[in-house]
Amino acid sequence: MKLNKSTIDKLQFDPSGPATQYAWDDSFPGFGVRLYSNGAKSYIIKLRVGRKQRVVTVSKVHVQTLQEARNEAREMLMQAHTGTDPMEERRKGLRGPTINSLADDYLERHAKIHKKTWKADERRINRYIKPKLGTTQVSAITRSDIAQIHNQITKNGTPYEANRVLRLLSTIFSYAIQWGYFQGDNPAKGIKLNRETKRDRWITPEELPRLAQAIDEEPSPIIRGAFWLYLLTGLRKGELLNAKWADIDFETQELKIEDTKADRPHYLPLSSAALEVIRTIPEVEGNPYLIAGDKPGKPVYDLKRSWDRIRTKAKVQDVRLHDLRRTVGSWLAQGGNTLHLIGRVLNHSNASTTQVYARFGQNHVKRALDEHGNRILSAAGKLPTGTIAEIQPRRKRA
Repeated sequence: MKLNKSTIDKLQFDPSGPATQYAWDDSFPGFGVRLYSNGAKSYIIKLRVGRKQRVVTVSKVHVQTLQEARNEAREMLMQAHTGTDPMEERRKGLRGPTINSLADDYLERHAKIHKKTWKADERRINRYIKPKLGTTQVSAITRSDIAQIHNQITKNGTPYEANRVLRLLSTIFSYAIQWGYFQGDNPAKGIKLNRETKRDRWITPEELPRLAQAIDEEPSPIIRGAFWLYLLTGLRKGELLNAKWADIDFETQELKIEDTKADRPHYLPLSSAALEVIRTIPEVEGNPYLIAGDKPGKPVYDLKRSWDRIRTKAKVQDVRLHDLRRTVGSWLAQGGNTLHLIGRVLNHSNASTTQVYARFGQNHVKRALDEHGNRILSAAGKLPTGTIAEIQPRRKRA
């Protein structure tokens, strides 16, 4: 018969007929409708894959229109004509790659090769992403799924961490699209990030004596040396902990940092104070590292416990280890040094990163403007020549 919506609606399963019943379309050979005893109906296509002829279900009648079913049936016929089994392709789509396999692929193909911070990605994947989405097919992930993870981490009291996970998911899905895991728009895009306030914490001159005393009370000369070098050099944690004795040139008074965040060797001049600290650090036989750890041939793994103890004694509990690096930048700025010089000391690859220290040089700008103002007023006869104007505090209204 000629199949159309009207004839399909009228089709009924005949209880007295065979167990398998079909209605074939005379305008599209091989295409038809299968009738079931429970009243259901499916579009079908008869095709040959290799030497085997098969009747394949295209879809339920109520799922697709007749024209949509015909179009999909034609695609299946083309696949079979080229030797591809359309049912196997459909099964692959149903199985599909999961977030677990995509995340593992991301770590191996991108993060471990191109990111020095890949371990942080791995930690977030294992802690937040795999437990929630791991067994879900990549193709089934929606923006709502990702928004729920971001929201849950935020509710747990770590809004900044929620943002890091969201950015990581966005990166992973960017590569998923590039590698053919996923089609369509990145589902991690368009989700509002939590508001972040840039951290602006450094050791003040009033706090430094307490911090110095707490560092000097540490029993290990290696640990004492590590924290003094943080304050004197501004090195990143990884740069300091991976520094080796062979990297120090005592003649030129430089430390060569081979593996840097900027992906280029950095030669850091060592001040006299830093060299004196280095001379107090004992060399451990068989261990090449400056900050030698307890494991043979390895550096200190982590300084978190030591730092927690030190900052508690010094009553600077809100100061993080990375804030010691900020301290170097801020003190250099207050000393009147240029942002370019500070950037070179801290080995910033982007000038905008150093810009955060600009405000610490404001006192020197004000002093220069005060002197300029005095010269202008003097020349204008407003001040006696050579005097320095003193600004009187503004009187409050009664």
